[in-house]
Amino acid sequence: MADLKSIGNSIGAQFRGLSGRHPGQWPLVPRLACALGVFAGVIGAGWVAYWTGQLEELERGEQEEQKLRDEYKNKVAQAINLDALRKQKEQVGEYVATLEKQLPSKAEMDALLSDINQAGLGRGLQFELFKPGQVVVKDYYAELPISIRVSGSYHDIGAFTGDIANLPRIVTLNNLNLVTGKDTLTLDAVAKTFRYLDAEEISAQRKASGGKKPEAKGDKK
Repeated sequence: MADLKSIGNSIGAQFRGLSGRHPGQWPLVPRLACALGVFAGVIGAGWVAYWTGQLEELERGEQEEQKLRDEYKNKVAQAINLDALRKQKEQVGEYVATLEKQLPSKAEMDALLSDINQAGLGRGLQFELFKPGQVVVKDYYAELPISIRVSGSYHDIGAFTGDIANLPRIVTLNNLNLVTGKDTLTLDAVAKTFRYLDAEEISAQRKASGGKKPEAKGDKK
């Protein structure tokens, strides 16, 4: 303890009386302390002014590297599964083509309306209302609602709804309401069918959407 106290006193003595003296004339310990302080200041200034930016750039580079690695892995996986993906694309194309065939053109709508009417008459139903509504033009197709009211037996009305579902063109029955009478049932419904847009309608939709042409029948990416 005496040696440590003596060393401490010796070091403390070297820091006394430094005021007014040139640093080059300071004792060894104060000069070393000053040098360490300058060194620490330089390190701190370098960290703030230079190394921080370099470390941030390094971190961004590491993130970009990881992103590129992930993209590479995804592309390798896609390349390995390319044949399967092509086959899936063909299957989807065939499915879409099948659905497209269920949508009539504008010229075929009259025949479809006749098919709906014949489906009811063929089941012995009495049409009290068959009124096509206003065509609603969507982005890629047009929707035609038809208000219908038919009367007949329970089984005939059920068979009629089945016939509508089995038509070669897409027809849906909406807002169904059954009213029982003395000897018959009355079905109120809105039948909706859909068709492709014609060239004029596609042009109008393209203008309405700011020049972007909606996909219609036969369009390919």
